[in-house]
Amino acid sequence: MKAVIMAGGFGTRLRPLTMNIPKPMVPVVNIPIMHRIISLLKKYKITEIIALVYYYPDVIMNYFKDGKDFGVKISYVRAEADFGTAGSVRNAADLIGDDEFIVISGDVLTDIDISKVINYHFDKKAKATIVLTRVKNPLPYGIVIVKDTGEISRFLEKPSWGEVFSDTINTGIYVLNPSILEFVPYKQEFDFSKNLFPILLEKKIPFYGFLTENYWRDIGTLGDYLEAHLDCLAGMVDLEIKGEKIETKGTTLYTGGNSQIEDYSKFEGIVVIGENTKIGKNVKLVNSVIGSDCEIGDNCEIINSVIWDRTKIGKGAKLTLDVIGYDCVIGEKAEINENVFISDHCVIGRESKLMSNIKLWPWKVVEDGSILSKSLVWEDKWLKELFTESRVSGISNIEMTPEFGAKLGAAFGAFLGQGKTVLVSRDVDNVSRMMNRALICGLISAGLDVDDLRIASIPMVRHELRSGRYAGGLHVRKSPVDKHQTDIIFFDSNGVDLPVSKAKAIERLFFGEDFPRVPYDKVGTINFPVRVAEGYVEKFLESLNIEIIRKQGFKIVVDYSNGVAVTIFPNILGQLGCQVISLNAYLDPSKLTKDEKEFKRAIDELSQIVTSIRYDVGFMLNPGAERIWVVDERGKLIENDRLLSIVVKLYLEANRDKVKKIAVPITASLEVDMIAGEYGVEVVRTKNSHYGMMEAVLKDPEVKFVGGTKGGFIFSEFLFASDGMFSISKILELISITGLKIGEVEKSLPKLVLRHKVLPCSRDLKGKVMRYATLESEKYRRQLIDGVKIFMDDFTWILILPDRQRSEIHLFAESDEEKKVENLLATYSDKVERWMKS
Repeated sequence: MKAVIMAGGFGTRLRPLTMNIPKPMVPVVNIPIMHRIISLLKKYKITEIIALVYYYPDVIMNYFKDGKDFGVKISYVRAEADFGTAGSVRNAADLIGDDEFIVISGDVLTDIDISKVINYHFDKKAKATIVLTRVKNPLPYGIVIVKDTGEISRFLEKPSWGEVFSDTINTGIYVLNPSILEFVPYKQEFDFSKNLFPILLEKKIPFYGFLTENYWRDIGTLGDYLEAHLDCLAGMVDLEIKGEKIETKGTTLYTGGNSQIEDYSKFEGIVVIGENTKIGKNVKLVNSVIGSDCEIGDNCEIINSVIWDRTKIGKGAKLTLDVIGYDCVIGEKAEINENVFISDHCVIGRESKLMSNIKLWPWKVVEDGSILSKSLVWEDKWLKELFTESRVSGISNIEMTPEFGAKLGAAFGAFLGQGKTVLVSRDVDNVSRMMNRALICGLISAGLDVDDLRIASIPMVRHELRSGRYAGGLHVRKSPVDKHQTDIIFFDSNGVDLPVSKAKAIERLFFGEDFPRVPYDKVGTINFPVRVAEGYVEKFLESLNIEIIRKQGFKIVVDYSNGVAVTIFPNILGQLGCQVISLNAYLDPSKLTKDEKEFKRAIDELSQIVTSIRYDVGFMLNPGAERIWVVDERGKLIENDRLLSIVVKLYLEANRDKVKKIAVPITASLEVDMIAGEYGVEVVRTKNSHYGMMEAVLKDPEVKFVGGTKGGFIFSEFLFASDGMFSISKILELISITGLKIGEVEKSLPKLVLRHKVLPCSRDLKGKVMRYATLESEKYRRQLIDGVKIFMDDFTWILILPDRQRSEIHLFAESDEEKKVENLLATYSDKVERWMKS
């Protein structure tokens, strides 16, 4: 006999746990429900399985594949639409064949004796047999009345209390003769309970019910899911629990391979722990299931809860009657009250408190020390402000929605004023396109005209804004650091990042929603400017010594990172006479964000090509064309801090006796000061931000060069902001003038040791830490430009810098010896911890 597993459900009532996986793949005691169904079928010699998939089908298919590893054979039918329960089975008729078959949901928990059901079906010579059970509350189910003979006499799907005539319900498990499918229309929505079963009753088709006394539970709601686990741990279900069984006084423990448990003296009831999980000291675990690859810190208390794989719970955290999804981080001393359901990738801050009966959708962040009393669904964001400097960031199509974009655009428009014109642009990502259009809708509804550059680089936008024709601008991009996020960057009328004061004004309008919409005849227009790229290239080339670059005949490798530079930079390099090997030279929205492995792989490829064909240098642009990475002629990646020193050396050597000042961020190495000292050039320190770097150029005409520590460089003769394409071209010019190669310069420069460390620190404690840091610094030479920078001697310093967005404190330390840096970081890490507790 074949089995058909209904595995296409959305699991809507199980949200947010089912936001990233289909309901059949939700784990029950660390094994997906559908896996348990397949094990049950196999137990009764049913090994040919047809899985009907619809929602997140790849998750199911990638897990089970052809079924060989599970001792069965699985075929899949992917529906192009939701055809209902019976309609989906009808869609698989060709695979079912001419023999009786069993239908079972892939999302129920049961230990039913399938052989008894099959024997009953054949004994009754039935065409259809439903497995029935009795429940206390029948309202969510199909209610059935059965005659003494076993024949079904009446059926009602999901009645009201006034229609309840029995506590006997349909379990969704059927044995069917394939002839039954003749009553089901092909590729139309058709349900067993609503449509097919009434037909069988009307036509007096042999239709029977088998009442089971075995365990059965539809895991339809979050409460059902948690109760199902407690039933499993109480031994009410006959099912496999993986792991070595250890019996102790008052506790039965199941522990997976390679798991480390410091002690289980405070464990109570039944506790299940997956593989490769670490449990700290003095942990209280009561009737709970912990997944694989989890970490539970010392002194935690977890009662009647379910923790999915790869979740980390900090020291002293308390959880009661909760479910925590995949890849979550629960901070130290966090308290999560009863009936809280947290979806995947959420971060719960240290000492935060989550009140009872709330849900968190994926990727939510609850900040340190927060008290959360409401659910956070897709569109919510648990942040205290909208802007981070000039940027608004959010999770793509979750927080960054069309509704949000239209509202934000209207607020920006209201701030700028009716009748003004705004310049907008985006990268190639689909969410960026969506948000760009939503923002445009909001802007024109506020009575502003919009010039849309569509796909363009941020430097191009800044260059066009400098024309003075616009009241402001914005650019939408996929986050360069998080593939799940989208950024909206706002510009002032001169192309500089929007000042914080203006961002706050827009924020007040947004949250207050007190911005007017204009009458229909005042709605703005949308235009698409031409010749913007031509104007950019013209100014670009005017700012370079083209002839000296051409004479060198550079051979370079450029990795475009699938970003916007590929639409314009090849033409520029051609005019500079460069011989170029291009990598990733096509637009691809799926490749705009790289993780560490992808970045390393790209750099390794760049390095290999440079050395194997003996080219002069290799460059990688970030997708937004603002930053660069450099591989020298030896194939060595130049780290960002070291690259700054090299570019400073080249710039000052090429402009000997012409430069009075340069500027670098407060975090930059003292190597820069040592190099500048050789040329008698003053080094101005800026805030550790791109805005701070731009300010240095705009406020002081003598500053013609600003070098960043993240691969961004400003050459003010072209633009007041960093431009990766111009940076590459300018570096080629500097190499041409000086005759020096990147690798040669790197070897000749002084070398200091610069390190960076991040410490967790709640928002509420940042001010206290910085107050203590300022007092600490009074006895030293110091700089208070951004954070507190303390100088121990001519080569040794420490910078204590609060993060603008995250609940973190950054420590930067530099010296001429590694050991000095390590000691300095250790000393000030201890001090920051002490200051937070004082």
